[in-house]
Amino acid sequence: MDNTQPQAKLETSVADIARLFLRLGATAFGGPAAHIAIMEREIVQQRKWLSHKRFIDLLGAANLIPGPNSTEVAMHISQTQAGLPGLICGGVCFILPAAIMVSMIAALYVQFGHIPQTEAVLYGLKPVVIAIVAQALWRLGRVALSSVQAILIATAVAALSVLGLNEIALLFAPGLLAVLTRFRAEPFSKERNVVLALVSVSVLIIIFAVFLGAYAPASLPFSLPALFLYFLKVGSVLYGSGYVLLAFLRTDLVEHYHWITSAQLLDATAVGQITPGPVFTTATFIGYLLAGPLGALIATVGIFLPAFILVALTARLVEKVRESAVAAWFLDAVNAAALALMAVVTFQLAQAALVDWLTVALALFSLIVLICTKLNSVWLMVGGAVCGLLYKGLSG
Repeated sequence: MDNTQPQAKLETSVADIARLFLRLGATAFGGPAAHIAIMEREIVQQRKWLSHKRFIDLLGAANLIPGPNSTEVAMHISQTQAGLPGLICGGVCFILPAAIMVSMIAALYVQFGHIPQTEAVLYGLKPVVIAIVAQALWRLGRVALSSVQAILIATAVAALSVLGLNEIALLFAPGLLAVLTRFRAEPFSKERNVVLALVSVSVLIIIFAVFLGAYAPASLPFSLPALFLYFLKVGSVLYGSGYVLLAFLRTDLVEHYHWITSAQLLDATAVGQITPGPVFTTATFIGYLLAGPLGALIATVGIFLPAFILVALTARLVEKVRESAVAAWFLDAVNAAALALMAVVTFQLAQAALVDWLTVALALFSLIVLICTKLNSVWLMVGGAVCGLLYKGLSG
């Protein structure tokens, strides 16, 4: 196995990072899988800041920690290019446009009580997202699934995910299994500490996430400190997709605390989906409903702050992983598992998105354009949203 670490082509200025992630934060629709696909196209294909292998390593590292995966990938990328200032800049610039948009929509929602045309936008947008993610999965898969072992891991993880097994276990178990298997075959004494560290940290993370994720007081009066601490907890322990976030918020904020209604939570989730940038800006919407602009700011800082801290703490570790054969095997297995989980989410989204001839046509057209041209995917997403609005407007 070649454990040399591909290096970035050139170091990038903080200003370049700010320009890129402000644009992506304002235009990257479709949720985490789509964001990662767009970043791969922009950063690996077009700018060549990173190699495919390096990009996949950063994706795997982001999946190993709780929080918003695509935002953490943006932070990792920015850190590789400009260190800690880049990490902070890239994260803030990716989050800020979406948080502002969501706050503006929340203000309109508070005044008028509804979100018009949400269904129509999602109808035309989701098929385009399917095409974008499918192309990225194909490109990344050719690199990450280059061995029989990786293919077997991805296949098993995908099958078990469809059956409903826990995503945290499906991410960590292949890595631990690969480490223990390889270590038993080649028990180098210098790698023993690496193995023990990986196993111990993985087990502690799983226990910590499960314990804090399950813990919630039966009732909690609303206050600004309580709002901050609640979303700080969510950002610290939440693994998985936006659907997992929805389940967390429904159990706590609707059923236990009674801070918001079920209808308000569904509207907040819809806003997180139809706006660009991180889906976790659902918290921004909820914070605005509860306490206006200040509540939106507090909830946003609370849910995203753990990601900045966790990425800052783990970024240097990712750079060292490839220096250890055992740690590299661990990351390779996690990368295969992460791509498998991303593929399952895309398949589930496709089942809900490709519902008639127009959505199938939009997906196929978008995939052909992505393969045959270098057109920015933002234009395809805008076109899909417009098609959805026009079609629903004419048929309604």
